[in-house]
Amino acid sequence: MAGEVTLHCLINRPIFPTTPGPQSVYVLMEIKPATNQVFSRTPVNFSLVLDRSGSMVGEKIENVKQAVGHVLDHLAPDDLISLVLFNERSLVSLPAQHIQDVAQLKARVNALKAEGGTSMSKGMQDGLNELKKHTGPTRISRMLLLTDGQTWDDEADCQHLASEAKLSGVTITALGVGDDWNETLLDAIARNSAGRADYIDSPAKIVQLFKDEVRQLQDVVVQGVKAALRLSKGIEPRRIYRVIPDIIDLSHTALSDRDVVVDLGALDKQHGQTLLIELVFPSRSAGRYRVAQAEVSYTVPGAPVGSETVRADVIITLSDDQTQTRQQVGAVMNIVERVTAYQLQLEAKEAAAAGNIARATQKLREAATRLLDMGEAELSQAATQEAKNLEQQGQMSSTGTKKLQYGTRKLTQRLE
Repeated sequence: MAGEVTLHCLINRPIFPTTPGPQSVYVLMEIKPATNQVFSRTPVNFSLVLDRSGSMVGEKIENVKQAVGHVLDHLAPDDLISLVLFNERSLVSLPAQHIQDVAQLKARVNALKAEGGTSMSKGMQDGLNELKKHTGPTRISRMLLLTDGQTWDDEADCQHLASEAKLSGVTITALGVGDDWNETLLDAIARNSAGRADYIDSPAKIVQLFKDEVRQLQDVVVQGVKAALRLSKGIEPRRIYRVIPDIIDLSHTALSDRDVVVDLGALDKQHGQTLLIELVFPSRSAGRYRVAQAEVSYTVPGAPVGSETVRADVIITLSDDQTQTRQQVGAVMNIVERVTAYQLQLEAKEAAAAGNIARATQKLREAATRLLDMGEAELSQAATQEAKNLEQQGQMSSTGTKKLQYGTRKLTQRLE
């Protein structure tokens, strides 16, 4: 049946001014599960791919054991679970299966020891192999990948496996614990699989992150979500971000000359996903213009093969009357402000990596000011501290970099 997903498009002004040159138009695409639909629960196909290298010893590995126990307690009889443990080698500790004897499975998990180095791609490959045994339209398939360290010279393999996962209908949630892991790699894994990445700054938070993941996974109502913006002649795309549930720049994979296309993965019944697209609109005379047609396609787990589609036109009005063009749409500009803060810290990180300390410091101080204006005092302080670190030591701290990157990424969660 159709109607499971709604699409609503907002633009940043009710009426735009006529201009002698091009101007920016921001389009907010809100994609949500319909509130008037009754969704049935879909069985899940879940693989835990967990780092058991020596650096996980102590509090980290003990919290992982507790978190896996929670997963085992909360999966349903028709769900599937597999467990892969990796250090420099990979071990399929629990092949994909229905849960029958929880106590026996917990005993196996509790015997887990942390030792050795880290080769993440081997664990990802085994986890994907277990998931592929049961992927299909009647199940929600996901890999939960957790690491606390740098993998050994196999970053490209990890990214390739993430892309392979998406082609197989598998999304990946990539979690980094502590400070000594590669956030660029985990972000790429999440992006390539239409999943997400997150930062766990304390081992004590591992259990809650696993709980949240299980709850969200069991609430998925549609999957294979793809969003597109088909642009009218003369309209150029500049940037695209996913902004809800979190902020991530999708520009390098989603933009072409005439359209914007992005894979969004799944929607759960509590939350939708929202995109922010910046377009360049050429100089035009006063009037109404169709900028683009927005389109969202998706599949319903368990439904007959085939996708459903919902569409909406994006139309703007231009006026020569300046009294009509002063108003802005607060909901859109609020998102733009938060995306700007996120982008500033990314630009600072890139400038610092390139050795341009002055530019990196400037971007961090701009970010600190914007964050303070939003009421984000803790993140503002972190940005200021990293600016000082650059001035005094010539580099940003690993802790501060991750705190800023993943903290600013969640700025839009306050708006849901």
